[in-house]
Amino acid sequence: MQVRVSRWGNSVGLRIPKELAEQFGLTEGTQVEMRAERDGLLLSPARPRFKLTDLLVGMTPEAMSEAFDWGPDVGRERVD
Repeated sequence: MQVRVSRWGNSVGLRIPKELAEQFGLTEGTQVEMRAERDGLLLSPARPRFKLTDLLVGMTPEAMSEAFDWGPDVGRERVD
């Protein structure tokens, strides 16, 4: 499939045909990553970027106690 590169302001761009956009789940506003390959360009959906503060919402010492409960101390790890 061939498409034509067009000028958009100081840049150039191309339109992704509807069939390909639907096949890869691309809609208006979708972020994509573009990188140069040896003989062309590769476009792929952008991976989400997470902030640590967003991932830790609701995490409290009480909520984490069950995640790290290995039972009672029984050997040299015992702390008095």
